Amino acid sequence: MRIGIVAPPWIAVPPCGYGGIEAVIDTLAREFVSAGHEVSLVAAEDSDCPVPKVCGLPARQISALGAAVDELTHVVLAHEALDGVDIIHDHTLAGPLSRHRPPGVPLVTTAHGPLTGSFRTVYRAIATHTPLIAISRHQAVSAPEVSVRQVIHHGIDASTVPLGGGDGGYACFLGRMHPDKGPLQAIEIAREAGVPLRIAARVMENEERDFFDAAIRPQLKPPIEFLGELTAPEKYELLGSSIALLNPIQWPEPFGMVMIEAMATGTPVIATLRGSAPEIIEDGVTGFLRRGNHQLAAALQQAAALDRRRCRQVTETYFSAARMAEEHLRFFTDVVAQGARRRSSRPIVVA
Repeated sequence: MRIGIVAPPWIAVPPCGYGGIEAVIDTLAREFVSAGHEVSLVAAEDSDCPVPKVCGLPARQISALGAAVDELTHVVLAHEALDGVDIIHDHTLAGPLSRHRPPGVPLVTTAHGPLTGSFRTVYRAIATHTPLIAISRHQAVSAPEVSVRQVIHHGIDASTVPLGGGDGGYACFLGRMHPDKGPLQAIEIAREAGVPLRIAARVMENEERDFFDAAIRPQLKPPIEFLGELTAPEKYELLGSSIALLNPIQWPEPFGMVMIEAMATGTPVIATLRGSAPEIIEDGVTGFLRRGNHQLAAALQQAAALDRRRCRQVTETYFSAARMAEEHLRFFTDVVAQGARRRSSRPIVVA
């Protein structure tokens, strides 16, 4: 197939630091090409994913993350450039709502965020005319009025991730500096467990800076250490040397990429029993799922006894890049075939 992929416009593919959506897009594009398909990627101009890219789009504007006009301009240019492909996989919010799609080209979209709250109305409208992929079963069932066509868990190419020994003597937190991600809870859990904690997080948007200054900065005294935002190699070094990843999420996260990244390094995950976490973590095998800081602290003290090679093995099988790409390709094939059947069944009108 000739597959067009539309990434959001603000972060390069692959991302230099934080950027879970862009990391997934990069993996899918590479896997599609490896499987023998043609890929055209529309992404921020400074992207270096090694597949054919649509040129001429503005360079990424990370400071304007989420700006509607940037996304709308990006989508219009993307859909114009992808006329002639067999299918478009659009990862933006605006793309599936655009009236300027290439005629006759089916478009599918992945919901990377929640289907609830302010997104409920938008995704309900999208799903009436665009095949919608959810990234976890929990995300799909959270809004039963939104028609989800397929659930496909994210995957990672574990062969590119070094297996760590967990010998750093610390736990880690990795994510965005936001209350929903639970960095403050991670500090409290590590302190109760008596385990040093290293925090790697993006602090860029005003909300992130305000939360960091008010809630996290006052807590930064040994053995709590803040590392800032890390590159991919630095991230995997941090994860691989950790006793465990602390992921005390405070919201029903649709899918936590950091959990499978940690497991790829062999590091178990200590997470709250929320969102997609039960679909990713096998309790007592690849980590622990608990409620409340006290239970999570007790679980952290047991993390070193878990089999790190088993964590890696689960990622290589259930959360592999190849599995993720294969499930997408089967879905794309079905969507293209359904479109072809609809076109062939239309009556011929003779003037």
